[in-house]
Amino acid sequence: MTTEPETAAREAAPAVRIAPWTAADRALLEQANTPEMTRHLGGPETAEQLDRRHLRYLGGEGPGRMYRILLPRGEAVGTVGFWEAQWRDAPVYEAGWCVLSAFQGRGIAASAVRQVLAAAAAEGRHRTVHAFPAVANAASNAVCRKAGFTLLGPCEITYPKDHLLRANEWRATLPGATTGGRG
Repeated sequence: MTTEPETAAREAAPAVRIAPWTAADRALLEQANTPEMTRHLGGPETAEQLDRRHLRYLGGEGPGRMYRILLPRGEAVGTVGFWEAQWRDAPVYEAGWCVLSAFQGRGIAASAVRQVLAAAAAEGRHRTVHAFPAVANAASNAVCRKAGFTLLGPCEITYPKDHLLRANEWRATLPGATTGGRG
């Protein structure tokens, strides 16, 4: 059930759009690779790790896709995407996002995540999308709520590699999904 303040906030969200990741978007990864931006993700990555991430985003390994988040005039202010993952022994979509510090708190992430949910629904491979923000990451947990996810509770995931993270499991059921089929 959507509350009146949530509906008003959604209507007031900026007119952002998402666009597929391109070779020119590597600099956006560098802008987001700060201690502040990565404190819930294990800290900044090395240049080599950023290069590998950029190539993964370009290559589209498997189902899903990465996007840059654009303001109306075309300024890139973050990343958002979905990909196939294994969760509780079943294939599902997982979503993730990042909005540069100067643009946070404006509804940009929630708007972009709703667009990613629509893209995942259009791909039609799975009926749900999961997100796993750190329990301590109040902003990303709020994005999940505002974007229409349901909180399933705390869990432990491995992110980055070899690092156990206490996260909240959120799930969004995609439009047109039925109770049958894959996760």
